[in-house]
Amino acid sequence: MSEPFEPKIVGLLCSWCAYAGADTAGVSRVQYPPNLRIVRVMCSGRVDPLFVARAFEHGADGVLVAGCHPGDCHYLSGNNYAEERFAKFAQLLDFFGLDQRRFKLAWVSGSEGARFAAIVAEMTEELRALGPLELKVQ
Repeated sequence: MSEPFEPKIVGLLCSWCAYAGADTAGVSRVQYPPNLRIVRVMCSGRVDPLFVARAFEHGADGVLVAGCHPGDCHYLSGNNYAEERFAKFAQLLDFFGLDQRRFKLAWVSGSEGARFAAIVAEMTEELRALGPLELKVQ
């Protein structure tokens, strides 16, 4: 009998808010699926879409980019820039035949550990339903 599919998710989390939210979830012992591998970045606005593409290329079934809520960015407008940039990137995912549900942009503050856990759980379930990502990379 084969093991059930467990998606691999790469999380690119803003150091100031989303990463702090993940830490709050951990400190508060809020349970969420262990499918997420976190990469701490200074700001969601500094996440290059190429990082997301590379994560998919190297075996991620889904990618989460999370940052500060709009209006609360440590760098003033980084999250606004990320929102604009990744709206365009989502269209590219369609162009390349990748389901947009494999990518998520979310806003989480440092005090929202339960919200962070819910986002990860929801994304994990959605990716389980989609199944493994099968890219043909040459």
